[in-house]
Amino acid sequence: MINFIEPDELLAVRNIVLREGKLELNECRFPTDTVPGAFHLGYYAAGQLASVVSLHPQNYKEFAGTGYQLRGMATLEQYRGKGLGTLLLNFAIVYLRGQKANYIWCNARKKALKFYMDGGFEIVSPEFDIKGIGPHHVMYLKIM
Repeated sequence: MINFIEPDELLAVRNIVLREGKLELNECRFPTDTVPGAFHLGYYAAGQLASVVSLHPQNYKEFAGTGYQLRGMATLEQYRGKGLGTLLLNFAIVYLRGQKANYIWCNARKKALKFYMDGGFEIVSPEFDIKGIGPHHVMYLKIM
């Protein structure tokens, strides 16, 4: 089941999946978690928060219209490969269309490129490195 959730609810999943459990939960907060228009989605499986994603209004360079940045997409290992991330992404797209957003973009980890490409995103930047995390590309999805 997909729910809108509060940032505090997703910190443990972010830490486990995106930071290998090495941080304190408060270190897993993004400055954009509480900006106006930001929202967070969680997929609950058997009562456990299994997959999360956060989005906030943020335009990207020269792209026209209203953009949202996707951040913190994470699925616990035991739930990967079951389509939960895809369900969250599709829910977010439908919701953002209702908000009249034009596109979603993200800094995608190199190992997640296939996931985003399967969801219709395209690569719009050369590869770059985020210190301590690894190689990324900016990816873009037009939604309106």
